[in-house]
Amino acid sequence: MHSPPRILIADDHEHNRDILATQLATQGYELLEAVDGEEALTAARAKLPDLILLDVMMPKLDGVEVCRRLKSDPDLPFMPIILVTAKSDTDDVIAGLEAGAIEYLIKPVDALALVARVKSVLKIKELH
Repeated sequence: MHSPPRILIADDHEHNRDILATQLATQGYELLEAVDGEEALTAARAKLPDLILLDVMMPKLDGVEVCRRLKSDPDLPFMPIILVTAKSDTDDVIAGLEAGAIEYLIKPVDALALVARVKSVLKIKELH
């Protein structure tokens, strides 16, 4: 694990990336950003983040497909993914978790809940 932990925020809306980055900035994490699914995939492979916050509805590749591809790559280390999305149907949640996400958060995300989940997932990463 990197020190400080490296988090990739992937969302096609700058406003959403800014919200997540602002909520996490006080925790001292190294924050990276991606604007679409392809960029998220490339950044994940090149930068090997400790955690990915991944929007589901993005251009080029959606978040669920990015998640599937990262989880199916045997050359990548354990890289937990939290899907952060407005899609709240049970079928969407199941699809995201089955694709390999460790958590599924619905937008708008409560800042305290986000920080707590990020800390929890990073602890899992550290123990892994």
